[in-house]
Amino acid sequence: MHDLKAYSGPTTKLVMGFDIGTTYSGISYCILEPGRVPEILGVTRQVLHFSSFFTFPTQELVQSDAKIPSLLYYDKDGVFKAAGAEVLAESVIQTALAEGWTKAEWWKLYLRPKYFSSSINPDDELPPLPAGSSAVNVLTDFIKYLFQCAKKYIQERHRALAWSLITDSIEYIFTLPNGWEGIQHQLYRRAIEEAGLVPSTPEGRSRVHMLSEGEASLHFCVPNLSNVWSADQSAPEGVVVIDAGGGTIDLSMFSVTSNPISCEEIAPAECRLQGSVFVTRRARVLLQRKLQGWEHSGDEEISEFTREFDQSTKLIIKTDQEPAYVRVAGRRYTNSKYGISAGKLRLSGEEATGLFNDSVDAITSAFEQQQKHATIPITAAFLVGGLSTNDWLWSRIQSYFQTRNIKACRPDSYISKVVPNGAVLSHVDRDNHRVASRVARATYGVVCALPVKENDEQHIDRKALWEKDPAGKYYVPGYFDSKLRKGAQVREEMEFRESFSLTENNPKDFGMQTVRFVCYRGNLSDPKWVDQDRCESCLQHSFFLLTSNIVASFSIEFTIRADLSKATKDLVMMKSSGKVYYQLDYHVTIFFGFTELQAELGWKTKNGEQRIPAVISYTD
Repeated sequence: MHDLKAYSGPTTKLVMGFDIGTTYSGISYCILEPGRVPEILGVTRQVLHFSSFFTFPTQELVQSDAKIPSLLYYDKDGVFKAAGAEVLAESVIQTALAEGWTKAEWWKLYLRPKYFSSSINPDDELPPLPAGSSAVNVLTDFIKYLFQCAKKYIQERHRALAWSLITDSIEYIFTLPNGWEGIQHQLYRRAIEEAGLVPSTPEGRSRVHMLSEGEASLHFCVPNLSNVWSADQSAPEGVVVIDAGGGTIDLSMFSVTSNPISCEEIAPAECRLQGSVFVTRRARVLLQRKLQGWEHSGDEEISEFTREFDQSTKLIIKTDQEPAYVRVAGRRYTNSKYGISAGKLRLSGEEATGLFNDSVDAITSAFEQQQKHATIPITAAFLVGGLSTNDWLWSRIQSYFQTRNIKACRPDSYISKVVPNGAVLSHVDRDNHRVASRVARATYGVVCALPVKENDEQHIDRKALWEKDPAGKYYVPGYFDSKLRKGAQVREEMEFRESFSLTENNPKDFGMQTVRFVCYRGNLSDPKWVDQDRCESCLQHSFFLLTSNIVASFSIEFTIRADLSKATKDLVMMKSSGKVYYQLDYHVTIFFGFTELQAELGWKTKNGEQRIPAVISYTD
């Protein structure tokens, strides 16, 4: 739909996009050189521990689309030993078995938000993490490994590039599933800093950017819109981008105009834990059932057969009218009792395609949930991600959208490029790849106390909770003052303010102030009190203090901290009953419209208004 423009910056810069997936990962990059048109490229080789360097991935280990397996090996002492396609090499597997190494896989799912817990099996049913390691530790090691791969590849391919001159200005874009929120951003940033990509300074942190996988996929798909609409489409059209990945299925809805390009989110993003690994997990259960009693149906053998299904069978299931086969033995082996012929276990067409049903249902139910909020009709659907390559799932999704007069498309490109390429594109071509507004996925506000009104039924019903302040006034705690409602459309420049007043006897007592914001994810359209959908952590403490985290649909989502000692020259001196005290009226401003939350603290001065950055931290 458009061509990239020549880079107008004064110096050469490097932009890198990282898509760290549950099963596979990808890296893209762009070297911005003054006066030259940017080109987005992918990293297709990796650094190894057992040998120095080889084309990535190898044909015999992974399909040739530059996918990087999100796998790591750790020895008995918890020391990182190998990663990526190397983990699948037979020599490494034999060493791992001999020395008792632990393989880390699907570890990204340990980072999922807590409110996802009800839709996934408990952590102890996921592949275990290496002893003594957390998911963040594994993430740190994998980021460090991916960066080493990218650095060496870029240096080998672009020998004229002076790495030492660009290393301190590299811009990094990391993509996360739609359902990953502030706490996941915080954990990723911690891992990125511990991996050594940027220093733990404001300048270093400013070079790291978070982007949802849904938005990254949109940026990649935008050029394909010319296949759906006319080139000078000026009226907005509705687009849904479905990223069916390894762990999650992310749906994002946008209003898009093509002349000029403009994108706005029109419904809360949806995220379902029904990606490719869950198809594979269901296949394991099916294999266990069909082979129960066979002499080769132990856990290790079933794991091997499941890998065979994942790497081969799953990719070629096309119809429920034809059987599928999983190799479980040599070609000369046949056992009719268990449906094994020439070394392959037969799965009926219904059995094979049935493994995808929950994932298909997740896509359609998420789409229908989004449609309830969409402000314009959807006319195009893009299906991307590793699971999108399965022809059976694609045919089901294509048929579903056809009955709704929605054109479904699969971008004609390697799936590993979609998200990291889109991430880089969002940074290097911001004029044409920018989401101007986003939709709140939950309701946010503060929990506070109201002065008691003895004729207010809501207050009377909560009389047992009343608290008395030092001045003898009664307050009823637990009131939820919402600042942003779920489904509200928020532009980047929109400000959300909460005003506060603080009094102290001594100016030196004005120091670090904390404001806690609460998130509501329940079904009430207009929650007013936390005990309507109980939040014990919000009720069991004085209304001046909230300390705990998740209970029911309310949770303490994030905390804003700022240093008020910088405002001492603007304090108002006041007197009461002969006593002198000092007062400061200030406000917290929050920007919900960016890809990451931002906040400032401000107060009035003689010359207008003073603002300072505020630090946002999330409750794990």
